[in-house]
Amino acid sequence: MIEEFLRYIQFEKRFSPHTQQAYAADLEQFRAYIQHTYPDVAFPDLTHFHIRAWMVFLVQEGIAANSIRRKVSTLKSFVRFLRREGLIAHNPMTAITTPKVPKRLPVVVPARKMNELLDTHGLDESFEAIRDRVAVELLYQTGLRRAELIALTDAQVDLNSFTIRVLGKGNKERLIPISRSLVPLLIRYRDMRAGSFPDKQATSFMVTDKGQEMYPGYVYKLVQRFLASVPGMKKRSPHVLRHSFATHLLEAGADINAIKDLLGHTNLAATQIYTQHNLEKLRQVYGQAHPKGGHNLTD
Repeated sequence: MIEEFLRYIQFEKRFSPHTQQAYAADLEQFRAYIQHTYPDVAFPDLTHFHIRAWMVFLVQEGIAANSIRRKVSTLKSFVRFLRREGLIAHNPMTAITTPKVPKRLPVVVPARKMNELLDTHGLDESFEAIRDRVAVELLYQTGLRRAELIALTDAQVDLNSFTIRVLGKGNKERLIPISRSLVPLLIRYRDMRAGSFPDKQATSFMVTDKGQEMYPGYVYKLVQRFLASVPGMKKRSPHVLRHSFATHLLEAGADINAIKDLLGHTNLAATQIYTQHNLEKLRQVYGQAHPKGGHNLTD
């Protein structure tokens, strides 16, 4: 059943490879738990009791609430697929509630610090430094997801129209504008890539030091190095640059619906987290600067 579901999300839903791997890992973990704890219970006979026991087990194992929410969401999708295919008659998820997770504001690099980092990063003239600069600029200037950056091809980068055509989640395509100031850097990188790997036919726009397609861990480490000098940052991932992209646009007065489209969100609710970040910043300014502001407003 699991294998059929994974083929479904790969070929019909066209989920990203990263999402497919996460779904597979979650379902394998659930299968292993059920087989070990309830070896005489077949999957069609599972009830909400068994699923709640699994959730308690995850809590006892120290799994974070947001991770449990994701695992339960994976299981709900799996059950919906099984019911649609007529493989199970009942829905054991109807009585399941997921643990609440306190809303966390996205981690963002301050705009001034971001400009300082990019200016400093541009001093090295090696291929690796130029390539890293291009990766960071694309993540920050366009809000690309890590998987979207990896999947980017030369054909998707149109320097004549100053746009990038991105195939995002759910195989949905969107056009993202790029600044004219970024074009010379992209041309330079592409020329250096061709000169560094003349015997390789590039299929991916971004490549590793060996001219091969980038992979998730490679991009993660690249961004970690770039953000290493930012003080007090507990998280230094590619998604931080995507958060910074959206937050800086909002702070500059961009329309939230336009930001939603640029990010490739399917609904506005996913984008509104950035308004909370902006509101928190305003509260801090008010609490610190206004005579009647009061420090409690920033608590």
